[in-house]
Amino acid sequence: MSFILSRLFARWILRAGWTLPVVVVVFVFVTSWPLMVLAEPAGSDLVQPGNYWWYFVVTAATVGYGDFSPATVAGHFVGGYVIVGGIATLTTVFTRLAALLEQTKGRRMQGLEPVELSGHVVLVGYLAGRTERLVAQLLADGITGLVLCAGDDVPVHPMPAQPVEFVRGDLTAPGVLARAGIERAATVLVDVRDDNEALAVAVLVDHATTSAHVVVTMRDMERAELIGFVDPRITCVQWHTPRMVVEEVVSPGIAEVYAELMTAGGAGTYSITLPERLGAVSVERCQAALGHAFGATVLAVRGAEGLTVNPARDGDLPPGAVVYYVNSRALGEEEIERALRAAHR
Repeated sequence: MSFILSRLFARWILRAGWTLPVVVVVFVFVTSWPLMVLAEPAGSDLVQPGNYWWYFVVTAATVGYGDFSPATVAGHFVGGYVIVGGIATLTTVFTRLAALLEQTKGRRMQGLEPVELSGHVVLVGYLAGRTERLVAQLLADGITGLVLCAGDDVPVHPMPAQPVEFVRGDLTAPGVLARAGIERAATVLVDVRDDNEALAVAVLVDHATTSAHVVVTMRDMERAELIGFVDPRITCVQWHTPRMVVEEVVSPGIAEVYAELMTAGGAGTYSITLPERLGAVSVERCQAALGHAFGATVLAVRGAEGLTVNPARDGDLPPGAVVYYVNSRALGEEEIERALRAAHR
């Protein structure tokens, strides 16, 4: 037991810089007790071992409950000595605590402290301007618990005013990603300087976590196949479409939907102008007609008030309105007219 206590004393007291306050309080206690024994009458309850330590603590802390107090003038002087020693000790302790808090804050600003979040989003890589925009969009979409893991070239937190934790170091070093809490993260977004670095970081992230949704931005999407060899569950998103990157982080799988819409042979997005001879058409009728006749989905409409995405069903489309829809093929004007007239019956 004594060995354990000595080890704890050496590690947490001496190494942490608490030597001075410990020495002061021990010295005052060791010297004040015999002085109080000499100053107080024989048989005084104050100087009993079971009582004096309590008197010393409350007096040195300037609390002074009054359950024990010296009865002689000399005892009062000893009590004053204890108070002065306690104030000196507390001053030293508070100074040291303030220094530690400032040091910890400085280390966090320098990205040297590990984060303690869980279920968070880790953004690996920092590109001035772009990363700030990504973070702003993520925060606007309600994402909380953001951790920025940047390289050694970013010496201090680049966004201290934002609710974003900061870690920095070699992005291909397991210890750096561990400080960012990769193994506890819900989502990891790899957005680095080039595709080669993205591949290297993706390999490391894949080894660090088996549960997180991993998104990697790529400049050359043909190289996304290499990411698939690492782990087919990793989602690759075009680097030049930051909004799509954010949407994939917020709604996993949305990038695959976009890719399907932009791939020849799959479902596509089309537009058509409604014949004016049909007159005004309700949005609900248009949605029902296209869905029933062709399996198409109305995405947006453009009328007199401009473009409306996901229009309300109870709205009306003026003659000649433009309808944007998703379908396996483009629809002709006559097909649209027949479908709408059939839905009107």
